[in-house]
Amino acid sequence: MEQLTVEVLRAWARTALAELARARAEIDELNVYPVPDGDTGTNLYLTWEAACDALPKGELTFTEAIQAFGRGALLGARGNSGVITSQLIRACGLRLDENLPRDREGGVLADPPMSEAAAFADALRYAADAAYGAVAEPVEGTMLTVARAAATGAMTAANDGKSLADVCLAAVASARQALTRTTEQLDVLRRAGVVDAGGAGLVVILGAMESVLTGRHVRVDVPARVEPRGESSASVDGPAYEVMYLLDAADDQVDGFRLRLAALGDSVVVVGGDGLWNVHVHTDDVGAAIERGIDIGRPHRIRVTHFDDQAHHHEPAPGRAVIAVVAGDGLGELFTEAGARIIRGGPGRRCSTGELLQAIEESKAPEIVILPNDQDTLAVAEAAATAARQDGIRVAVIPTRAQVQGLAAIAVHDPQRSFDDDVVQLSAAAGQTRHGAVTVAVKDAWTMAGMCRVGDALGVVDGDFALITDDLEQAAYGVVDRLLGGGGELLTIVTGRDADPGLAAAVERHVRRARKDVDVMVYDGGQDRYPLLIGVE
Repeated sequence: MEQLTVEVLRAWARTALAELARARAEIDELNVYPVPDGDTGTNLYLTWEAACDALPKGELTFTEAIQAFGRGALLGARGNSGVITSQLIRACGLRLDENLPRDREGGVLADPPMSEAAAFADALRYAADAAYGAVAEPVEGTMLTVARAAATGAMTAANDGKSLADVCLAAVASARQALTRTTEQLDVLRRAGVVDAGGAGLVVILGAMESVLTGRHVRVDVPARVEPRGESSASVDGPAYEVMYLLDAADDQVDGFRLRLAALGDSVVVVGGDGLWNVHVHTDDVGAAIERGIDIGRPHRIRVTHFDDQAHHHEPAPGRAVIAVVAGDGLGELFTEAGARIIRGGPGRRCSTGELLQAIEESKAPEIVILPNDQDTLAVAEAAATAARQDGIRVAVIPTRAQVQGLAAIAVHDPQRSFDDDVVQLSAAAGQTRHGAVTVAVKDAWTMAGMCRVGDALGVVDGDFALITDDLEQAAYGVVDRLLGGGGELLTIVTGRDADPGLAAAVERHVRRARKDVDVMVYDGGQDRYPLLIGVE
């Protein structure tokens, strides 16, 4: 691709979110600076997810898209790394909008002041400068260093007349080189034998843009630890609290505010503009940090985190809550009757980390079990669990990849058992449940079972398309036979919203004829796209 458009922005947003989900835990492991709280990967994921969720669907101008994306990052920024990333996103978008005026279809409205490649490089430079300016005391060996290196590499390539894709390649290569050098630039990183966690996340994000512009999948592997040198980084002392809030304040008041905040602690980052700012500081004086904001405006969405022992300061109501992501009204009733709190998900509606965190907060339970019930929701659930653990809540994510696995798990849930024992039992029940489904092809496509045409009946076994027929009933028989081929005692059938009432009955008769030793249960699930969901325990 040689033009930056709304479609490129959307593709970059999706790709980077998926890559951050994949690398989140590894980045968390690197996190020793500015405090070793192991949440940088999670904070970057949550910040990026907020930006993605703020990007409206439908027809947008380039300006509308980048403004919405940047504002979403600003409002949803988490932690030191997330706040800096939101500034990079916002500043880069603003600069691109200045240099590349677009119409609603993404085409150029007038002669732009520079080429696409030069505009992208200039935007990276402008964003790096803005990020440095947002930090009260910039430190080298951090994601700031990586951002500036990426911009320098991009500018060099652009000045040599390289294409947009080549400029992006140069930016990523320079960022990777700078990341490896961070270990020697910061003593705390050298002692731990790691690269900077925030810088690693930024390289992942830039690598996603490379994937989009070149059309080749770029996998950025997070560097592993090297041999630590000297005393453990965990011994480094610092302020006890992280304070974050949004601040409504006049732009001309912020520079002085940033300096006054720096006198109270460290890791001061203040980003935003046009009257709305995201404030971050590590301090021992929480009240003073908030009062500084009151002095110039209105702080809101205040979040305070204690670094040492968050569990000690968290005193929720007793009990254990199970949170299940459900794909239909009938499934929602089944999980609710079994004692779970539900969140709607399923095909075409991805459950967000924010929704899961809200459900966790509303439950007021000190112990949480999450049933994602979908492969794509697993990463979202893990991110929510990591964020909730920072508030002292015990959270376990049961790796349920299908609704029927979730049903098997909730069936053995016992709140009277210990938390660990309950998690083991739920995990075992889910793991012992094979899952399948039948659906109808809505477009021509290659599958694991071969080429399918619009209207073909498709059988799914353990997440893969396993067979293609011209009859939905025959597809269901094939799925059931394959699932039962590995043994089983209980077959669960969950009917979809538009399923033929006779389909489940036909499958039940088929099973009773061939396998009299198998019990069959049929439920109305109400899910879209899949007339039948099938599980075998």
